[in-house]
Amino acid sequence: MESPLLQLKGAVAGDAPDQEIAAHYGEPSQEQRALEAGRAFVDRSNRGVVRIAGPDRLRWLHSLTSQHLEGLKPDEPTEALLLDVNGRVEHHLSLVDDGEAVWAHVEPGAAPALVEFLDRMRFMLRVEVADESERFAVVTLAGEPGASYPHGERGLADPVTGGVDWIVPRERLATLPEDVPGLRPAGMWAYEALRIAAHRPRLGLDTDAKAIPHEMGWIEVAVHLNKGCYKGQETVARVHNLGRPPRRLVFLHLDGSVDRLPKQGDPVEIPGGRTIGFVGSAARHHELGPIALALVKRTTPVDAELLAGGVAASQEVVVSPDTGANAQIALRRTAANRA
Repeated sequence: MESPLLQLKGAVAGDAPDQEIAAHYGEPSQEQRALEAGRAFVDRSNRGVVRIAGPDRLRWLHSLTSQHLEGLKPDEPTEALLLDVNGRVEHHLSLVDDGEAVWAHVEPGAAPALVEFLDRMRFMLRVEVADESERFAVVTLAGEPGASYPHGERGLADPVTGGVDWIVPRERLATLPEDVPGLRPAGMWAYEALRIAAHRPRLGLDTDAKAIPHEMGWIEVAVHLNKGCYKGQETVARVHNLGRPPRRLVFLHLDGSVDRLPKQGDPVEIPGGRTIGFVGSAARHHELGPIALALVKRTTPVDAELLAGGVAASQEVVVSPDTGANAQIALRRTAANRA
């Protein structure tokens, strides 16, 4: 549903999947600087919100997801993945338990499928699952929680801004600017630029239907490697102990002399025309210039110059080529740089 904050002066709607919220409010660069400095909030109310209640909720979610949740303490935020039987990522959850229920937020449009799956898996356990997206919304407050953080609302740490993802009743969106004095609104362009610079992939933009946790760098933040069985665990364990993923996430510095950004899904090529991956998210960062995330073949030399949607790009390693198999292997380099 369209956010009431799109009625603010200067608001411009984003592109899919963020068309229901603002891309910016007329000052993209200033909004990004304010967000980075902890002086802004971001309307992320298009994200799905799911509530899981009941005394068995943590034990049950522990058995289903990639994360160790049995001993999760109230107000301790974490991330978790739901995988298919082949270890491919189906859902990425940011979640927190408030002592009575687990609150999770997921990508736009993902909540109905998540709730349908969880409902099928309840069996005789004492859990209740509800899609709360129509009643609650996610707003990110940059900076450390302080006077501007409303007491008593559910919140969990936001890894991009260092602030808080605040889960609020949806009717409060209209009065949000008055509720957080001293914070200006910043659009998703600002948030996405900081997310890309932080090397944080986004499910559905930086992934495809074949993406597995090792490729995306989610092993460090959303997967517990010493827990019981869950769907897809075999792939995680096999890659971690015996093999290597076929692809890896990279951060791209794009040619700033080009007046366009590559589009999501554009091919990433080694000059000469050989496609070795695809572009995920791209943005203009106020200091770094045009940047992007891409998923490329693991064997791509780490210093190879690339073309991302036809735009020249140099890469930074996000996921190392030697990830998995618990082995240390020297990074591959082009023949010219080995000489």
